[in-house]
Amino acid sequence: MAIRKKSNKSPPVLSHEFILQNHADIVSCVAMVFLLGLMFEVTAKVSIIFVTLQYNVTLPATEEQATESAFLYYYGIKDLATVFFYMLVAIIIHAIIQEYVLDKINRRMHFSKTKHSKFNESGQLSAFYLFSCIWGTFILISENYISDPTILWRAYPHNLMTFQMKFFYIAQLAYWFHAFPELYFQKTKKEDIPRQLVYIGLYLFHIAGAYLLNLNHLGLVLLVLHYFVEFLFHISRLFYFSDEKYQKGFSLWAVLFVLGRLLTLILSVLTVGFGLARAENQKLDFSTGNFNVLAVRIAVLASICITQAFMMWKFINFQLRRWREHSTFQAPTVKKKPPVTKGRSSRKGTENGVNGTVTSNGADSPRKRKEKSS
Repeated sequence: MAIRKKSNKSPPVLSHEFILQNHADIVSCVAMVFLLGLMFEVTAKVSIIFVTLQYNVTLPATEEQATESAFLYYYGIKDLATVFFYMLVAIIIHAIIQEYVLDKINRRMHFSKTKHSKFNESGQLSAFYLFSCIWGTFILISENYISDPTILWRAYPHNLMTFQMKFFYIAQLAYWFHAFPELYFQKTKKEDIPRQLVYIGLYLFHIAGAYLLNLNHLGLVLLVLHYFVEFLFHISRLFYFSDEKYQKGFSLWAVLFVLGRLLTLILSVLTVGFGLARAENQKLDFSTGNFNVLAVRIAVLASICITQAFMMWKFINFQLRRWREHSTFQAPTVKKKPPVTKGRSSRKGTENGVNGTVTSNGADSPRKRKEKSS
């Protein structure tokens, strides 16, 4: 009777490698659970909190303003559930762009490990910045921000938002929250994690601050401005990886980066320092979302100024490093010529050319001289 040997294989578990290779499928299954929950009456009340925007109000139509009722939104604690769901969507979109676009380009270009990670980072961010710029610009035009800049501070607090405005902020928070698990999924190096955490934390701090303090109008304008400048940087870096001679994009980005910092400070001071400071209602009221008090205004301006100073400091260091690398690369290698001495050694040096290499204009070789003498 044959005796069966016990198998040493352990049952399949969610190992580290399994999660890394199949994280997009796992996240897709979790997102599908929320979508399928909308189909059943028992679970629809819970699923709808994750999938759709919450806290909507209907303003009746008036003869002066509009012929139809307006549907507006405000924020609340349930927005965290919506942010979580769209964070899952951002992870799925991230994986799609990585697999079907960036990985195919990487196989063709044969980048090194360092360039490979930077190319992936710039590819993902340039797609996000471009999409956010187009979306934000559409909101600015549709709500007449460009034609009437006083809308940035007029009628504060801006606690009621249109669907596009609230969805834009939910998407922004979801994207930058999704960057935390992506550090694990993309196997980010340990030395790069602190830089990435600071980078992500600054975005979340300012976006959430504008959202919670009802400064969504100012936050939208500053985000579009900042995203446009960052898009130029990352798209220039993508072109630089394909052709290292390409430097024009960085020059244009450097000029716009400085202008972007100046415009950010001007708009912030104009809105918070002058517009809100002259408003009639300057009382702290959590029920109406009014945070127009001196302490909050100082904190907002201080955070913006410190962030802009930090970015300028990083920018100056980046430009100095590029200037050093460029000057080192372009510096000609000056080699000392051997001293010319009289006699046989000088003739030999002349015959062998510069630095002992035979040139086409040099003298005949010793073998040829022997043939001539014969």
